[in-house]
Amino acid sequence: MLTWLTQIFTWWNGQTLNTRFHTWRHGELVGHDEFGNAYYRTKGGKLDPVLGFERRWVIYKGYSEASMTPPGWYGWIQHTTDTPPTEEAYQPREWQLPHLPNMTGTPAAYRPTGSTLSVGARPSATGDYQAWTPGA
Repeated sequence: MLTWLTQIFTWWNGQTLNTRFHTWRHGELVGHDEFGNAYYRTKGGKLDPVLGFERRWVIYKGYSEASMTPPGWYGWIQHTTDTPPTEEAYQPREWQLPHLPNMTGTPAAYRPTGSTLSVGARPSATGDYQAWTPGA
């Protein structure tokens, strides 16, 4: 019951009822990633008459956070590649880092030194700043 209520009243937590219906009616499962996200395309790879290419979408497991799309799936969802990672032996490059969640707005967010939100005392002024005064 709680799942249905969240699908009715929230858009940020997985899928809505409209997305579930559209996926059931027009979608074809392509695969899942290591986070449990499900990737779909139009049935049979049918081209959208308006767009001229097939529609592709992702249904996130849990909160809808786009940064949870791995590089291989990101390339497929953005039409950079036509082959999904499930049909090829995709290996991330050595410079591609593993996923880190977006920490903005949480206590673990990055706060540089000098920020009013950072912990500890602010560094003292270095003296290289001269305040502007009108007419000077």
